[in-house]
Amino acid sequence: MADRFAGDPRTNYERMIAGDHYIADDPEIGDRLERAARLAARYRAAAVDDPEAARSVLVELLGGLGEGAQVRAPLFVDYGTNIAIGARTFVNYNLTALDVAPIAIGADCQIGPSVQLLTPTHPLEPGPRRDKLEAARPITIGDNVWIGGGAIVLPGVTVGDDSVIGAGAVVTKDVPSGVVALGNPARVVRSL
Repeated sequence: MADRFAGDPRTNYERMIAGDHYIADDPEIGDRLERAARLAARYRAAAVDDPEAARSVLVELLGGLGEGAQVRAPLFVDYGTNIAIGARTFVNYNLTALDVAPIAIGADCQIGPSVQLLTPTHPLEPGPRRDKLEAARPITIGDNVWIGGGAIVLPGVTVGDDSVIGAGAVVTKDVPSGVVALGNPARVVRSL
């Protein structure tokens, strides 16, 4: 494997946070992944028996949790700390939010069950991919967005305020405000 980072003194985690290529096989990244897995498991266990304790675990796990926001367990994240969920947003069961890059979910959103918000990317070229290079691009979900169950939002996508993403849609590019987008790949079918 080539030394792809010769002359770059940053750690893989520092490269990851900067949005540059990095290699995930790194002790600091591993520690952060383990922390998130432990907190997500604690959240899932507490969600049934002690909602107050569950919320405090969720606050510890996530980078931001708005007032009145609700997240149904289970929740699957890489780090958690790169996710912000706005006030009064409701997230249904089985959200997978791979937060290698920031994920911002606005206020008053409705996120259906089994939605995937995926920030990681991998090189298309076989050599760098074989060398395990990764990167990521942020996802931004505006205010008052409804994302239907099973929808997938890909790296670098922004969904504008007041839009609706249909169930099962695969969102590969930005969606403007105030529209309905459906399908694979998702396309705008009407204005609201």
